[in-house]
Amino acid sequence: MSFTLPGFDLDRFVRETLAEDLGTGLEGGGKDVTSESVIPADARFSGVMDSRDAIVVAGLPLAEAFFRRLDPAVDIEVLAHDGDKVTPGTDLMRIVGNARAMLTAERSALNIVQHLSGIATMANEYVTAMRGPGGNPSCTLLDTRKTLPGLRVLEKYATRMGGAQNHRMGLWDAAMIKDNHVAVAGSVAEAVKRARDAGVKPIICEVDRLDQIEPALEAGAHHLLLDNMPPEVLKQAVEMVAGRVPTEASGGINLDTIAAKAASGVDYCSVGRLTQSAPAADVGLDFTPL
Repeated sequence: MSFTLPGFDLDRFVRETLAEDLGTGLEGGGKDVTSESVIPADARFSGVMDSRDAIVVAGLPLAEAFFRRLDPAVDIEVLAHDGDKVTPGTDLMRIVGNARAMLTAERSALNIVQHLSGIATMANEYVTAMRGPGGNPSCTLLDTRKTLPGLRVLEKYATRMGGAQNHRMGLWDAAMIKDNHVAVAGSVAEAVKRARDAGVKPIICEVDRLDQIEPALEAGAHHLLLDNMPPEVLKQAVEMVAGRVPTEASGGINLDTIAAKAASGVDYCSVGRLTQSAPAADVGLDFTPL
């Protein structure tokens, strides 16, 4: 198994997640008291992880890593791939190994697959709505920085599995000038100018009024975030920009509104809900003693 993401340490993630669940370092911790007291040390299980709903899969390599961490000899057959759309009842993974190890790793493995698959599934729903009837087939869905602390790299990976594109990964890879920055700088133009003079690239500038567009562009903005504008105003904004920089619709976007927002002609629609509040996918794991 190979799973690598820039800025993500798989071994450390698995180790620390299991340590949290086992209470490693705490008084009386460091073990699965239920499995050790109930399950014989040499008992073996076979198990099947499956989807209970139609989902877009994400996180299977991570689940595999949890099981292999506790039972290096485990036999795992991965039956789906991250990014796959599967129907209810689809088997995702078959596992045969030490029963204690499988039970100890089970919750961590399921948690990450359920969480990431939930994000990927929601992202795919938004892409479908955005590019469907009344929408814009050429518009791209973006995620945001509204991620759970410590899980950003994985959550943004999951949005990609669902068909979205990553926006900024953090505060370091682009300037994003928003209303609070403008309030301190005094104007959109001054805020953009300060970022430009500091040598920052790219500069994304949020505007919530049409009269802010030209000052932002003249000052050197590379990308405009058109915030909380209704579709008819977005269309005017796109016409004013006239292709000089990419345009992004943001704010007030949900499954009911994204098609109309995209149809305005913007290049991107960004949705914080993808990582902020996507529900967990219904994925289960059933074991059978051998």
